Amino acid sequence: MKYLGLDLGTKTLGVSISDITKTIATTYGTIHFEEENYDEAISKLSTIVEKEPIEKFILGLPKNMNGTVGPRALTTLQFKKNLEDTFKIPVEMQDERLSTKEASGYMIKANMSRKKRKQKIDSLAANIILQTYLDKRKD
Repeated sequence: MKYLGLDLGTKTLGVSISDITKTIATTYGTIHFEEENYDEAISKLSTIVEKEPIEKFILGLPKNMNGTVGPRALTTLQFKKNLEDTFKIPVEMQDERLSTKEASGYMIKANMSRKKRKQKIDSLAANIILQTYLDKRKD
């Protein structure tokens, strides 16, 4: 069984997946959907869930920098409930503050073009969210 890492945006859902030992996260891809049409995102995610043996979702929680929960985090918490209701798979939240910025920094250091960064940013952010969760479990 594997974990699936998710980074929810307004039009994209970054996806990463763990290995079966739950040690290493790998980017899986990005799901595109109509702006704020989260049902469409879940529908497209079902294709991955049907293919992969998923034990748990790790969903990035976009808290404010001061640790409070703002409008984006509330949307993400509702998405969490929809995931649980749809797939009957547990969802754990992982603080994702600065994960997108960190992902962008990695790609800039790798001299990746702006166009490529735009295509990869969401799945890499999901990868950072999942890897952070996996590393935290080892402590």
